[in-house]
Amino acid sequence: MTVTSKMNSVSRQSVLSRLGPGGLLYAANKIIAVASGKEDERWRGKDEGALFKRWRRTPSSVQSAPAVPAPATPPSSDLLKFLAINALELSAPASDALLKSRSSEWFQLSGHPGSLAPAGPGTVWKRRAPGDHPAHNPERDAYEALAACPHMRSAIPRYYRELEYGGEHFIELQDLLHGFRDPHVMDIKMGTRTFLEDEVCNARARPDLYDKMVRLDPNAPTESEHAARAVTKLRYMQFREQRSSSAEQGFRIEAVKLPGQPPLTDLQKVREPHQLAATIARFLGNDERARRAIVSRLREIRDLFERSEFFRTHEIVGSSIFIIYDDERVGAWLIDFAKTRRVPENIVVNHRALWKQGNHEEGFLYGLDRLINIIETANLSKIGDEATEEPDVTR
Repeated sequence: MTVTSKMNSVSRQSVLSRLGPGGLLYAANKIIAVASGKEDERWRGKDEGALFKRWRRTPSSVQSAPAVPAPATPPSSDLLKFLAINALELSAPASDALLKSRSSEWFQLSGHPGSLAPAGPGTVWKRRAPGDHPAHNPERDAYEALAACPHMRSAIPRYYRELEYGGEHFIELQDLLHGFRDPHVMDIKMGTRTFLEDEVCNARARPDLYDKMVRLDPNAPTESEHAARAVTKLRYMQFREQRSSSAEQGFRIEAVKLPGQPPLTDLQKVREPHQLAATIARFLGNDERARRAIVSRLREIRDLFERSEFFRTHEIVGSSIFIIYDDERVGAWLIDFAKTRRVPENIVVNHRALWKQGNHEEGFLYGLDRLINIIETANLSKIGDEATEEPDVTR
């Protein structure tokens, strides 16, 4: 081996070792894209310097059309993976090769387009939240702290690394659906408050928020608000929480996917306890084994949460619990920490107390208590045969 070839070999090994999980597949796909004459610029939108262009390609005659609805019987693995992507705020494949193989099956659900992308077998990339200061990445900090916590590392997606690509910053996380087969999936937003306190500190009444409130519910404003034709940001955000189950129950169901059916995402008005119980019963079907395993896992997460020093010193705003089960396994994890913040040193939070401006309570555990109770007591349509062995609980 010549000196040059040996150096090249060492260099290749160094590059490969730094790519990490998912990076190798991404690099291979980029090589394929370059070899075929495709340029990186095709992934940049016209109006923004985003890393990824809209992942769903449509014929020129329908470029302005909205996202295409799911086919009657969508391919289960790709569709379910995209539901997980939606729950983790993903929206785009990381390469031309992935786009080519999936563009006919994937479709937009909701969320924040362009914030995450599949990186390879078992991993995803998640972009830094919009508005974060370049030197401050709360979600990365949360995942790094929780990954180092002996109590919590099993309750979150596996955290791999932070990386930079095209001038933008990402974190690489475990793809939670990897290894499941045609599973049931549920994304649940936790807490009685899903906005940060500094988002509502301005007491100025705004006409634009009044207009938004009236469009959603003409009877919502008070007489004085109607007279002023303006509401504060705090008033509007609390009004939004009260339209779902968040304010009263401490959680709301964001999305549900059942095998062989299109996803259910228009669930904002599922707010009463009997409505939540019916939705959860539909999710569980007649699977008592899954119910027991999910309740056991959620109790475990609650216990780990209560023992974690991290959660004693942080408010957990806008985070979700992501539940998956198939015929063999059950999994549940905490996800989404973009709005996690350390509380002031003189503040003690228990995550169950009623929120008042300045106390930083967000009701995470209040909601988890009620979620566990509703899952335990939901009236399933049928009681299945319990003779088979219990499912493996995946962590």
